[in-house]
Amino acid sequence: MPVHLAAMIIYRSVYDSLFGCRALEVYCGKETVCTVDGLHFGCNYRCRVKAFNSTGEGTYSEIITLQTPDVAWFAFNPLTSAPGIIISNEKQTATCETYENRVVLGNIGFSRGVHYWEITIDRYDGNADPAFGIAKCDVAKDKMLGKDNKGWSMYIDNKRSWFLHNDRHEHRTEGGISTGSVVGVLLDLDNRELSFYVNDEKQGPTAFIDLKGVFYPAMSINRNVQITIHTALDPPNIETRSLVGDS
Repeated sequence: MPVHLAAMIIYRSVYDSLFGCRALEVYCGKETVCTVDGLHFGCNYRCRVKAFNSTGEGTYSEIITLQTPDVAWFAFNPLTSAPGIIISNEKQTATCETYENRVVLGNIGFSRGVHYWEITIDRYDGNADPAFGIAKCDVAKDKMLGKDNKGWSMYIDNKRSWFLHNDRHEHRTEGGISTGSVVGVLLDLDNRELSFYVNDEKQGPTAFIDLKGVFYPAMSINRNVQITIHTALDPPNIETRSLVGDS
């Protein structure tokens, strides 16, 4: 009885950036389509592919160039956010089931570049301190953002705000939020700085400096607050508001 054997073709894909980085193999398998994670925004990458099986290897294809977007679109990530967070509106809106603060993360991490996003306060009952900022992927998600050393935030009520990192509260600034307010987050990793805005005005001085590593957009909320994010925005160019004092 004859046996028919099918040759398995394996595809190997590699890329390098146009900044002189070494080539990296990003996929090896049977599929002819693959997704490459971890690319930087606003960059060009050169890619090529070749096939091989048990009889040998083919030659590499011609090089093609891929260009990543200049700005980063992102959404809330239900897989990395705290239990009790409710995400809706194509992952742009979040609220919480509990009165305790819970952290919600964005689905993209940043390691370089300038990134600005805004958060609209859809609902605010006036008895809450939502916090907005950035975090490492392993930030504590069952407390206010900034309570541990993996989160950097501005938390704010209806009268004033504070900066918070590693449970250290600094730079109390007058001016709060209400329903309809807009909070802006400016992450400038070219200068390793984080700043905040409220209703198009800078809230206090530059909040944090010397930021190194990969950071995810992050917020902490409870059931008294509902928020919606707006991403890939142009950063503002507004003078710093006066600092009221430290607390």
